[in-house]
Amino acid sequence: MPVVNRIADMSDDMTAWRRHLHTIPELGLECHQTAAFVAERLREFGVDEMHEGIARTGIVAIINGRGQGPTIGLRADMDALPMTEETGLEYASKHEGRMHACGHDGHTAMLLGAAKYLAETRNFSGRVALIFQPAEEFGGGGEVMVQEGIMDTFDISQVYAIHNSPGKDFGSFNTRPGPIMAAADTFHIHLTGRGGHAARPHDSIDPVVAACSMVQALQTIVSRNRNPLDQLVISTTQIHTGTTDNVIPETCYINGTVRTFDKEVQAMVVRRMEEIVAGQAATFGLEAELKFEFGYPPTVNDAEKTVFAREVAGEVAGEAGVHETDPVMGAEDFSYMLEKRPGAYLMLGQGDGAGVHHPKYNFNDDIAPIGASFFARLVERAQPVVSS
Repeated sequence: MPVVNRIADMSDDMTAWRRHLHTIPELGLECHQTAAFVAERLREFGVDEMHEGIARTGIVAIINGRGQGPTIGLRADMDALPMTEETGLEYASKHEGRMHACGHDGHTAMLLGAAKYLAETRNFSGRVALIFQPAEEFGGGGEVMVQEGIMDTFDISQVYAIHNSPGKDFGSFNTRPGPIMAAADTFHIHLTGRGGHAARPHDSIDPVVAACSMVQALQTIVSRNRNPLDQLVISTTQIHTGTTDNVIPETCYINGTVRTFDKEVQAMVVRRMEEIVAGQAATFGLEAELKFEFGYPPTVNDAEKTVFAREVAGEVAGEAGVHETDPVMGAEDFSYMLEKRPGAYLMLGQGDGAGVHHPKYNFNDDIAPIGASFFARLVERAQPVVSS
């Protein structure tokens, strides 16, 4: 079964919704205009319940099917990124320094398309919970919605999400059982030495030299402390120090990210970072403070639900259009929902074009009917109407 005919008929609507949302990108939990637009469309569709203000601007809408049954959750993220758009599109961002550079406008449009179809047809039992989530990029809106009780309040039994994927074959679905995206943690290192004249380094304790050595030493965690079969990334992304060429600075700040899939590997990284930072501080005779912030956990697909999601994806894209993907070292706060309920996260290929988080990125509207059809068929297959 390819794209659902009724959903194909909504293609122009989904494109219009998406392009409107593209003009009004919002950040973090502050997705007020976006949420208002979504709520207005859902009311037009005739959803049975509307719950707003979850995680500040999140929405959970309920559509009742025919007869008793469980509740299946479908999630779309709504937030944008703090970057300037360079697409030149007629519907480009109206807000300087904000851009839908990850396709969350498209994810929202796909779920709205599925919502309209499901509200019209109701060819399923039980209920569907439509989860429109803010703050995926930063702020952990998924975690906040879970903490505010959506899984229990709405009795959600399983949950699914889609993310667009530039560079993957158009209309293809890509997923895997188990870990599909990594945990994302952040480290901050503050070094305090003794500043002085650059011509008299022996009178100073130079944090710049210590920082260079420390950054190199941190990479030995990857090369010498972990099993080569364990996936691990440690990237130092910022070093800030100094003001001019003839002054040795007093302080230095080092910042970076750690990506893991396994809690034991994560714990090893924390332990070795503490040891390396303390050892390097002693070596160079300065003070050093490490702050390790635990971020999004790994996104782990349930094995059984992934098999089911692949079957449904095959109905929409054909068996040749469903692929097993390698794990991705990026992170995703849908992980918090998958920690509470079984489900699956899938990538939907949108063909060639700029990658996500790029100033020239744009969501491919032609994949919206494919994603919406997947959501709709997922509900109908998971919770079929039982004949009496």
